[in-house]
Amino acid sequence: MNPSFDAVTVTLNPAIDQTVAIPHFTPGAVNRVEQTRNTPGGKGVNVASALADAGHRVAVTGFLGRDNCGLFEALFAKKQIADRFVRIEGETRVGIKITDPAEHTTTDINFPGTSPAPRDIAILREEINRLDAPWFALGGSLPPGVEPGIYRDLVAALKAAGRKVVVDTSGEALRLAIEAAPTVIKPNLHELEALLGERLLTEKAVLHAARSLVAGGIELVVVSMGKEGACFVTAERAVIARPPDVEIRSTVGAGDAMVAGILAAQIAGLPLDECARLATAFSLRALTREESSLESHEAIAAAMKQVTLSII
Repeated sequence: MNPSFDAVTVTLNPAIDQTVAIPHFTPGAVNRVEQTRNTPGGKGVNVASALADAGHRVAVTGFLGRDNCGLFEALFAKKQIADRFVRIEGETRVGIKITDPAEHTTTDINFPGTSPAPRDIAILREEINRLDAPWFALGGSLPPGVEPGIYRDLVAALKAAGRKVVVDTSGEALRLAIEAAPTVIKPNLHELEALLGERLLTEKAVLHAARSLVAGGIELVVVSMGKEGACFVTAERAVIARPPDVEIRSTVGAGDAMVAGILAAQIAGLPLDECARLATAFSLRALTREESSLESHEAIAAAMKQVTLSII
């Protein structure tokens, strides 16, 4: 019997992203807003959205505040994403993203979010156990009051049930999650440096760090390095995927798009080279679009052709 979904994403601390465009944004000064929009976000929500655009059957779960869940519900209905979020008391947090189209920068102002009650966490665990998919993606920050070991515990439970797990988080939550050896992790360079407590100033140093994590039982480590591309490392091979020089419209969601590309590649059973190309193409498309929109296979295929690989 086929699984109900290709993938399930788990977002414990989603946010409504209020994106404000301010050309030549200057801290400490009066700034004038050029345009603004509100979109439902959070790592797992963004990953699910990109996967749904690519034609995959996706379910989402985590915690949503009852008082302002309408934007999320509208997105899930539009993209035919199965909504399995646990509703909790209060409002889902609002995160402010100040984008500067002139300088091509994004400034994030993230609020802490609403604390789920112990019963909410128990209900979420039951919901995750009921969801049927070969791949689960756990991502993002944790709500206040949630123990940092929750990702570790979820990874261990999912692996015991025969699932494969991607983790995209940072700090103590990432360090503890690694103890359970998720199938894939995708730290960016700064997150990896914080995890190891050292600067990684060369690609050789990044490769060495990634290989040390693979040696601990993780099957694939992907380190995103901004305009330098991303390093994809397994026990057998390592490649760096480099995007072309493009006009970056926004960096919002680019890392989440890469996670979606990794998942799409894993679902399709692609080899490492093609995984690196596809994941980078997903990210590239996010960087060069002004707003989220349905992806076509032709657009992703064209972006893949622009990605160059270096075998290391």
